[in-house]
Amino acid sequence: MSPDFHIPYVIPTVLLAVALFLKGPTLLRAWKDPDVRATTILLACATAVLVVITPVNIHRLNVWTGIPNIAAPWAYSFLTAFCATGLTMIMRWREPPSERRRRRMIAVYWIYAGIIAALWVTFLLAHVPEPRIYDLDTYYASTPWMREHTLLYVLAHMVSSLIAAYMLWKWFPQVTHRWLKGGVVFLQLGYASGLLFDVAKLLAVSARWAGNDLDWLSTKVAPPFALLEAILVALGFIVPQAGPALQKWTTDQATYLRLRSLWRTVRIVGPAAATARIGFLAPLDLRLMQREQRIHDALRLLAPYYDSAAYRAAYTAASAEYNEPTARGIAGALAVQAATDAYRDKTPVHTGEQPQIGPDVTDHLNAIARALYRPRTLDRFRGQVTRTESVNSHA
Repeated sequence: MSPDFHIPYVIPTVLLAVALFLKGPTLLRAWKDPDVRATTILLACATAVLVVITPVNIHRLNVWTGIPNIAAPWAYSFLTAFCATGLTMIMRWREPPSERRRRRMIAVYWIYAGIIAALWVTFLLAHVPEPRIYDLDTYYASTPWMREHTLLYVLAHMVSSLIAAYMLWKWFPQVTHRWLKGGVVFLQLGYASGLLFDVAKLLAVSARWAGNDLDWLSTKVAPPFALLEAILVALGFIVPQAGPALQKWTTDQATYLRLRSLWRTVRIVGPAAATARIGFLAPLDLRLMQREQRIHDALRLLAPYYDSAAYRAAYTAASAEYNEPTARGIAGALAVQAATDAYRDKTPVHTGEQPQIGPDVTDHLNAIARALYRPRTLDRFRGQVTRTESVNSHA
């Protein structure tokens, strides 16, 4: 690769490093889960490859170790481990646990461990005294043992990409889960990029053997496909795991924010007992659970002040204009507001047996919270209900 040709190594490296960092807490909590371990190893290998192949880091390794081109076996070892982990991850997804699957996965690990060992042996046997940061593969294409070193990592990568692409192609029609299907698409694109990387490398090396110069295929065409493969394959394995969690977090966050209006309406009611204080940095699901619990506790204390007749009147009026969920929300919001006003004035509606606020309210908290964000609509229906009650009282 010519020094003036720049590839944005930093962007994909940072993205993978961030993904690995975010995966850390999950690994600590569920380190016994083989899928979690495998995904973490895959991300670590992909990140390591991108870190090692950065030109400035290649130069640093040469200087720090005093061994020219030592970055080659390091980078290719991580790449080979990345290939093995990717293949076994696909096996985990496609097949249920079985002794046959376990043996096949162990075989993959042993085969690729042997390839990694062979990479180091061929590098140590090769005579590569001149550091080559950009064009190592083609510069030493005809050098004994370095020639085998290059062919070994390229062919190992190509075979793993072909096998992975074939397994994914056969499996794709059977995938029904939305996030998993998206992950498979990313993987297919990633392995396709990897194959283009391999083809470009092989063509450039073969051209050197034939006495021609197609180094630009190795130095300019191949590296972007390698970067693209690392990103797409990593995304392919992350999306099916992170997607559902992100979807749940988004839903919980929307619900938490939506319920704020209802919580602000009923928090006038003091809790029956001291509640644990949960800070803003606490997990979202815990904060959401506490907000929902506080709302239910407040509604229980508001029950003596709740007018079910007013709720029914508001629902009748609202259902003439809106669908049932929206009408339930409007009626519930008006009834809850009226109950908090009565609580504030100490004028209970029920003075006999302890009443309860029923599912007309408790089963529609989200709809009620949405309605509370529309004060003009509530004021309009409040006026309609008030006029109706006034007419009925004078009839």
